[in-house]
Amino acid sequence: MPTPADPALELRPIGRVRSILTQRAGAPRQPDEDAPPADLLLDPEFARAAADLHPGLRIVVLTWLDRTDRTVQAVHPRGAQDRPATGVFATRSPDRPNPIGLHEVTITAVAGTTVTVDGLEALDGTPIVDIKPVLGVVTDR
Repeated sequence: MPTPADPALELRPIGRVRSILTQRAGAPRQPDEDAPPADLLLDPEFARAAADLHPGLRIVVLTWLDRTDRTVQAVHPRGAQDRPATGVFATRSPDRPNPIGLHEVTITAVAGTTVTVDGLEALDGTPIVDIKPVLGVVTDR
C-alpha cells in the first residue's frame, strides 16, 4: 500500500525573545545557571491567545534556536572534550537537526503582549514557536 507524502511542516514565530543575552559564548546553558529575566514579545495578532497568561503561571516556552548548527549529530556534553561524544538526541545541545528550544519558566509580569519571565537562557531575538502551561499531576476521575 502506498503511503501518502509527508505533509510540509510550517512553523511561524508567534513572537521573539528580548534578553540581555546576545551571544552564545558566555550565555548560560540552562536556566539555573544565572539565566536572566527576559521578555516574550508576542506579535499583536496573538493577543487573544495570550489573554489568560498571568504572573505566577509556570509555562513552557518553545523557541527556534536560530543561531545553531543543524548539521551536528554528536557533541561532547557541555563542551567537555574529556567526555565521550554523545548523540544530540541524548543531550540538551542547541546544535541539532531541528533546533527547538524547551524552556520552563515562571511568568513574573504581563503587559499586553509582553510577557516577562524569570531566568530564560534564550538569546535576544530568538523566535518563539509556542507557549504551553506546565501541567501538574493528571489523574483520571
